[in-house]
Amino acid sequence: MFQLGKTIVSEEIIKNDFVCNLSACKGACCIDGDAGAPVEEEEAKILEEIYPKIKPFLRKKGIEAIEKQGTSITTENGEIETPLIDGADCAYVTFDDKGTALCGIEEAYNQGEIEWKKPVSCHLYPVRVQDYSEFSAVNYHRWQICDDACSLGAELQVPVYKFVKEALIRKFGEDWYMELEKVAERIK
Repeated sequence: MFQLGKTIVSEEIIKNDFVCNLSACKGACCIDGDAGAPVEEEEAKILEEIYPKIKPFLRKKGIEAIEKQGTSITTENGEIETPLIDGADCAYVTFDDKGTALCGIEEAYNQGEIEWKKPVSCHLYPVRVQDYSEFSAVNYHRWQICDDACSLGAELQVPVYKFVKEALIRKFGEDWYMELEKVAERIK
């Protein structure tokens, strides 16, 4: 672990390789698990505001889940998440003709309908950020369904922090990322 500004960062994001391999996992991270994607308070407001523009990109079941539960939900622990369809798929998931899970929010973004890509927690994955009162912890989340992404990352020699560069800059800023690169050079 090392400190960058008000973050404590796991060296695992530098030492481990990762490149999403959607052809292998079929987007399982969006349909497996027992909770929705973490959503920041400001993002919950954005989701509510842009939902009418996202709705045409969603599946019927996703629309039903969102209209029943809301564009985001607050758990018993007070955490905000994306709603789920029957306790499984994220309500914003769509599928391509090969059965690969995709993000309806991101598709609306790619089509120029909205200017917001998706929740930063999704954009950052496999990096997870836990905010505390004095600092944020930046960690690498290991999940068996991402084994193929680890293999592809190793083959291509892409460390986790480089794979999620755009998302890390979105979350912490360009200066923070440049400092991260300097630490990575020293560690490697």
